Amino acid sequence: MKAIDLHNHVIPRTIINAVREQPELYRKDKVAIEQHGDDIILVLGSKKFPMERELYDPDAKVEVMARKGIHLSVISPAPLVFFYGLDANDGLKAARIVNDGVAQMVAARPDRLRGMATLPMQNPDAAITELERVVKEYGFKAVELGTAIGDVELSDAKLRPVLRRIEELKVVLFAHSNVMGSSGRLDCHYLTNLIGNPLDTTIMVGKLMFSGALDELKSLRILLAHGGGFIPYQIGRFEHGHTVRADTAGDTKTKPLEMLKRFWFDALTHHPQATRHLLNMVGSERVVIGTDSPYDMGEERPIEMLDAVPGLTQAERDDVCYRSAMGLFDGAL
Repeated sequence: MKAIDLHNHVIPRTIINAVREQPELYRKDKVAIEQHGDDIILVLGSKKFPMERELYDPDAKVEVMARKGIHLSVISPAPLVFFYGLDANDGLKAARIVNDGVAQMVAARPDRLRGMATLPMQNPDAAITELERVVKEYGFKAVELGTAIGDVELSDAKLRPVLRRIEELKVVLFAHSNVMGSSGRLDCHYLTNLIGNPLDTTIMVGKLMFSGALDELKSLRILLAHGGGFIPYQIGRFEHGHTVRADTAGDTKTKPLEMLKRFWFDALTHHPQATRHLLNMVGSERVVIGTDSPYDMGEERPIEMLDAVPGLTQAERDDVCYRSAMGLFDGAL
């Protein structure tokens, strides 16, 4: 039995080298690279992130996958290298460098890796250009976008042409938290991640739903990270609000519970009972494995965690391990 991971991050050597070669450019987006002996450190503002080898070494990535029981991974750029803070031209160049690096990693291990692109979403025209390039040149079938592009929501009309082109090309959109919650109250106890990441996803989904964007993009396939944030638990609140509040129902008549069927979810909930609830709410055919490797909020034993889910059937297990992922990509992985 195969296991497919759709939430697995990389920071390719191409962009590591680019940041080293043009430190002033990337510092505009608060990103820098430090070298301490053999250790590579990515610096984002005042925070430092030691880089595991699997982020840039395809063989190391496959070694970790084997340890975790993963057969195939669709690797995606870590949000640290989205570079939405650069201007349009530099953002496009950075995205190309990242995506070329992802493609090189896939080419090194085509038996175990598939690629997912980042797009320079701060410029919709450039994002479409890069989208079309990675589909044509590399055959990528997925892109990873942040839940927001600076202060611009993914549901904003100015980004609609990008989402529409993703839909037209039948590319999967993997939405990953990148705003990390609001500052201030969450700036302690790692709450920017523990609360901020799922909160970012929840806000994005709410705005996609209530803005009417999903009514326009009827066949856009969206995968949500981290178990879908708080959506599977609070979708009843969305449904109730849509029923009783005119402002909530003003831009769409489609019910939130109906729109919930538009999304796929990774199973990264960190608790078997939470995964059971997710499966009950959305169906196993909409849930996939997501390890968030190699980060500390990822899952080291994804298959064991899945097998611990109460009442898991063989059909559900097969769905989450590989059939849902294959269905999301129309069997083309």
